[in-house]
Amino acid sequence: MTDHPATDTQQTPLHALHLELGGKMVPFAGYDMPVQYPAGIMEEHLHTRAQASVFDVSHMGQALLHGDDAAAALETLVPGEIQGLAPGRTRYTIFTNDGGGILDDLMVTNMGDHLFLVVNAACKDADFAHLDARIGGRTKLDILDDRALFALQGPKAADVLSRLNSDAATMPFMSSLEMELDGAPTLVTRSGYT
Repeated sequence: MTDHPATDTQQTPLHALHLELGGKMVPFAGYDMPVQYPAGIMEEHLHTRAQASVFDVSHMGQALLHGDDAAAALETLVPGEIQGLAPGRTRYTIFTNDGGGILDDLMVTNMGDHLFLVVNAACKDADFAHLDARIGGRTKLDILDDRALFALQGPKAADVLSRLNSDAATMPFMSSLEMELDGAPTLVTRSGYT
């Protein structure tokens, strides 16, 4: 483990903060990511199980899928129902190959006029290439490689988030809501993916 990034890894928008907080950095899925902080893995784990912890998952792939036919087009690549997904709702599904085998899993959120996708870090380049090759003629994919992505996990997660915006307290599972958190425009989804 190193305290500084390897020269061939990318950095998340929070990289400097991880170093400032004493994060032990390791390469993961092409990124320099914190594997633990000074308190240690066990204390972090127990805190998350009893309270709530924030994880930097900005290395995961985020994209917007646009087009009048985006939901129908995406349904040709996943077994999950996307056309019937109501605005503000999120669905967990998988990319399949031509034989029905699993390529990767992903989260799809209906944002009304477009879809918001989150895919795994290690597969994001292949996933986005797959999308472009299969449905690029019917849709427009905007890859969001400059945005942070957080996972707030633990039994007190809703309580913690509600301190920043009370709307978070009433979100049902697998829903999304655009809200301000400490003055920053944010998309919050209540799901479990990481």
